[in-house]
Amino acid sequence: MKANYHTHTTWCDGKDSPRVVIESAIAKGFDAIGFSSHAMLPGRYLKWALTPEKAPRYAEEIRALAGEYASRIRVLCGVEADWLDGEAEPSYAAYSCISPDYIIGSVHFVRGTDGESVCVDKSPQSMEEGVRDHFGGDVKAFVLSYFAAVRESLAFDFDIVGHPDLIRKFNAGNRYFDEAADWYAEELERTADAITTSGKIVEVNTGAISRGWLDDAYPSPSFRAMLRERGVSFLLSADSHAADAIDCAFDRFCGCEHFCEPKFARQTP
Repeated sequence: MKANYHTHTTWCDGKDSPRVVIESAIAKGFDAIGFSSHAMLPGRYLKWALTPEKAPRYAEEIRALAGEYASRIRVLCGVEADWLDGEAEPSYAAYSCISPDYIIGSVHFVRGTDGESVCVDKSPQSMEEGVRDHFGGDVKAFVLSYFAAVRESLAFDFDIVGHPDLIRKFNAGNRYFDEAADWYAEELERTADAITTSGKIVEVNTGAISRGWLDDAYPSPSFRAMLRERGVSFLLSADSHAADAIDCAFDRFCGCEHFCEPKFARQTP
């Protein structure tokens, strides 16, 4: 079954409309396409994320398209929901206004030592400034805060763990921290244990490849190995922000991992 459940459109920070994405999916031989607009409900407003006002209109459009294209492809309405303590949570209760078919739970922001939020993946410059201003320049503390947030997010009732080592996005060549360091491996082990206990699916996410930041997926090979050893299920994901990227590098990974066909608890029949 060819599918991508991590798909962004003009409803958030994507380039193309949902209809254009669906047409691309059909042309590429997809069996299913799931939309997962960025969202930070209940409380935070960001111009690239769904708001309480936009969310019902988003769901209405996706479900209308699902009906229109039902004979050609399965279309699902999901969200990529952020966890940020005190501001946003990846839970079905927070998104009851749209009754999503599934939820990807992700961490894009972490709390600095001063309580301010720092974006993990906006740009290298933004990350450097955030570490300098809100972590006292301590990159290790920043990384530890990120993985702690990922583990905290697992308490909520979402389906797919989104890019669980997104903190690597700008770290090609170990630019900011050493991914072979003992302390980093220990964080991966702790996080792998927490994910295993949660029973959630982990996406193998090729988004950093399509956007040119890394030549590998999230999670890293070593992190995937830890998760595989623990029996965690994987789902191949493009994290696409354009219609032509919905199967980016799928050919590289479809033969090296066993991917599940997800049966989301809230998925519509």
